[in-house]
This record gives sequence, C-alpha cells and structure tokens, in this order.
Amino acid sequence: HVQLVESGGGLGQPGGSLTLSCTASGPTFSSSAVGWFRQAPGKAREFVASISWNGESTYYADSLNYRVFITRDNAKNLVSLRMEDLRPEDTAIYYCAARSSGEYYWSDHEADFVSWGQGTQVTVSS
Repeated sequence: HVQLVESGGGLGQPGGSLTLSCTASGPTFSSSAVGWFRQAPGKAREFVASISWNGESTYYADSLNYRVFITRDNAKNLVSLRMEDLRPEDTAIYYCAARSSGEYYWSDHEADFVSWGQGTQVTVSS
C-alpha cells in the first residue's frame, strides 16, 4: 500500500480558507482513488470528499458541497483539499486515504480505503 502524509492544517479564521495536501509515496498511487475524511472531537470520523484515479470524477459530502474542492496531481503524487468559508464546525483532524491499486473510482465508505495518513489538525476559530 502507499504511504500518505497530510500537511497544511493549522488555525483558520471563520470565513477564511485552507488548503490541505496529501503526499503519497509508492508507484501505485496514480491508479488509486483517494478520499479525505475528518474526525471532530467526540465524533465519529466522517467522509469529506473523494476523487477518482485520474481526477476526472469527484464526490463530496452533501453538508460540505460548494465549500470544499478536491484535486490531484499524479505527476507529483499529490492530492489537495481546498476548504473555503471555514466554520468552527470544520474543526477536526483531517485524514487522507487511498484505495487499493486498481480501485479507480471514488468512494465515500471508509472500509473501501486501505491506506491512511496520520492526519492533520484543522482548527477554525477567531
């Protein structure tokens, strides 16, 4: 499986924006769909967004649609999550996850992802 490292978290202002990055190591990353999940304090981990292997298809959690955008650059082994109009309820640890090689299409189910990063903390506060 690929190894994933998230970065870009930190303190965000309400109404502001942040871009999270997920950098992968391993030759099979470009043939795997990738997703972002998040876990707020005291809550279960939840789906945020997912992108197909070639970046042509994306899917978002209904509650976050139009505020988050997922993209990927396979040449750089990179998947990004841009978050706009930040709200305090966006405070969470954000995790990047990848499906197995050959699983090309996005998913919103945690069980479909086999590789997970350690997470990056996002805190939204004024």
